[in-house]
Amino acid sequence: MSGFTIKGWCPDAWRPMLSGDGLLVRVKPRLGRLTAEQMRGLCAAALQHGSGLIDVTSRANLQIRGVSEGHWAPLLQQLVALGLVDADADMEKRRNILVAPDWQEGDDTYRIASELADALRELPVLPGKVGFVVDAGAECALGAEAGDFRIERGADGGLILRANGRPCGAPVPQGGEAEALIALAHWFVESGGVQAGRMARHGADLPDWAAGHVLPMPSGAPVQPGAWRLGRAFGLPFGRLEATALAQSDSLVAVRITPWRVLLAEGYMPDAHAGGWVSDPADPLLRADACPGVLFCPQASVETRDLACRLAPLVAGRLHVSGCAKGCACQRAADVTLTGRDGLYDIALNARAGAPAMGAALSLRQVLAHFGAA
Repeated sequence: MSGFTIKGWCPDAWRPMLSGDGLLVRVKPRLGRLTAEQMRGLCAAALQHGSGLIDVTSRANLQIRGVSEGHWAPLLQQLVALGLVDADADMEKRRNILVAPDWQEGDDTYRIASELADALRELPVLPGKVGFVVDAGAECALGAEAGDFRIERGADGGLILRANGRPCGAPVPQGGEAEALIALAHWFVESGGVQAGRMARHGADLPDWAAGHVLPMPSGAPVQPGAWRLGRAFGLPFGRLEATALAQSDSLVAVRITPWRVLLAEGYMPDAHAGGWVSDPADPLLRADACPGVLFCPQASVETRDLACRLAPLVAGRLHVSGCAKGCACQRAADVTLTGRDGLYDIALNARAGAPAMGAALSLRQVLAHFGAA
């Protein structure tokens, strides 16, 4: 078979996942935003109880790495005290809401996401990877991001409810959006969606109230590093944050986490470059995806990120270096994909990890020579 294991669930703070460097403890910031106090507290906790490395996920969550079993409980207590984790484990599990990051207090995205977060107890029990998307700005931002039950701006300018995998959505009245999302989640469970696992794989006919004919508005380009209306946007190569870099910014007001490995900083961050963050949108590292690799993941068999750093300037287009065929760092096809297999690399073009290779079982030296990096 493939040589990797699909867990079928996502970690959170109450249910961490064991990786090669210890436990992964996931934090799901409300509305994707942390105040400066929360960010400094999170960094202090990551340094005290973990390795000090923090990953940004494609769901705009944060993962504290390198936590030992003995440090998990005190870390959890600190995260709850910071307001970053719910004190109720069941509510924390339910809080899978991806929010368009450029919201403003009081706008539709803010209102709907807040109402949904306040109504989590009304949700049915859903498969672990199932989540919600609230993308109700003047134009869509999250059309390419994963999410099963969606509120989006329709092409006609109104808000629509859309089941992922369906091209169109149904108009939803203002004030009824969170209620409609919850109703769609209940229909999903009642119609056998749990067996399918995700909305896009669930073939049942939608109920009339959810089966509309309004196309979503096309998504704009993701936020790029550079000036941003509340401060600056910084690219995070491979989605990696170092707690020491974030903990020292006295002028930081807040940060917003995006699903694009871009951090939105409210306020001035004079030490951002010390953390390896990127302010140039043309930096080749922003075109590279790489999982943590063999030292951090028991399913990986090769080193990934150092290699990606060496190859990124030499590859035109998107580069993906994956430690195994699971392809955690990038689920989409890349222009060049290297997949680890038994300590060697397979190379494929315009493909996802694990795809049939044009060059198979290459050593690191052979890979570097292939790209002229030897």
